[in-house]
Amino acid sequence: MSMSRREFGKLAGAATVATAAPMGFVRAAAKPRVVVIGGGAGGATAARYIAKESRGAIDVVLIEPTRMYYTCFFSNLYMGGFRDLSSIGFTYDKLASDYGINVVHDWAVGVDRDKKHVALAGGGRVSYDALVVSPGIDFKYNDLPGYSIEASSKMPHAYKAGTQTTLLKNMVDAMPAGGTFMMVAPPNPYRCPPGPYERVSMVAHVLKHANPTAKILIIDPKNKFSKGGLFTEGWEKHYPGMIEWIGGDVHGGIKSVNADAMSVETDFDTFKGDVVNVIPPQKAGHIAEVAGLTNDKGWCPIVPATMQSRKDPAIYVLGDATIAGDMPKSGFSANSQAKVCAMAVRGALTGSKTFPARFRNTCWSLIETDDGVKVGANYAATDEKIAKTDGFISQTGEVAAVRKQTYEESVGWYNGITADMFG
Repeated sequence: MSMSRREFGKLAGAATVATAAPMGFVRAAAKPRVVVIGGGAGGATAARYIAKESRGAIDVVLIEPTRMYYTCFFSNLYMGGFRDLSSIGFTYDKLASDYGINVVHDWAVGVDRDKKHVALAGGGRVSYDALVVSPGIDFKYNDLPGYSIEASSKMPHAYKAGTQTTLLKNMVDAMPAGGTFMMVAPPNPYRCPPGPYERVSMVAHVLKHANPTAKILIIDPKNKFSKGGLFTEGWEKHYPGMIEWIGGDVHGGIKSVNADAMSVETDFDTFKGDVVNVIPPQKAGHIAEVAGLTNDKGWCPIVPATMQSRKDPAIYVLGDATIAGDMPKSGFSANSQAKVCAMAVRGALTGSKTFPARFRNTCWSLIETDDGVKVGANYAATDEKIAKTDGFISQTGEVAAVRKQTYEESVGWYNGITADMFG
């Protein structure tokens, strides 16, 4: 049974813009302003809920460089041929037209926390009373010798959806008969724990039909991975003999990659592939670091009850960039955190009533046609962290009808969350 948008709202929750004046906005004397950096699952949701639920009492500005946003979640289904690219792309038109949000398509390049303004690449500044930072991820290129922005054109990461996703898909489609697809999986923590392994499943689905003698090799720095038992069961059932996973305790550590040779060197051996998908170590999006919101590991500590930065109480941080305790980095998590943040911001700026923070997450993964699995949990805020209160996970050996229902549920969720983000 598919999930409706109304059901998603209960479960989760618990163009372009109109303004072209980049030189700093005139502040309405009696109306506080919230600036949101980043238009993904966290930022777009926060902007929409603050605008909608404040009923015009708060001026909301959303800063997002892209006019078309492609969701990283469900991009693997595009890789597998289950969706087309347009189905995961969204504009910000409704946020501007229906909710009065001032959507500014520019890069945020600096934050002056003392003067409370955001600097834009185009030369303007936007002042704020509260700032919401939801920048997603960036990559620690220096932590993986040989990998770089330039190398990503030959060894795509495809962990920011859009052109990289299309590049990797085209490489898979053009892979020589009997060739090898190799993935370098990321170390913890990273965006969407099951994501790399769903991607392997989707690549295997394509190769099974178009290139059945091809092989898939996963070089993983970890010794285990999210939903490992479920993925392994599915791979053995649907793609027998095609996929080999080599964990860190076997290869001894990834030493470097070579984009020219399409190779990966480990302590055990050097592996080569015809298509190499490198998903590098990750950190919070660059603007979080520029704003001084990150710790020495590159992530943003937050106050669990409000999503406020522990570095600055006037700033709130959402989604993949945060240190969110037991909560994984996922689109569902960011959307859930955004609603807690929106409530806290409204309370701080307008004196409206707030309630104890509650969070929820589910991560769905597709292994093969109508074979969907999921893992999820509920969470509550403690003084130290966002703490898991209960959870669930698909079981090995489930009947086909259950797996099909799980997949259909994920489609309903996708329709619901994207409506929740973009209106």
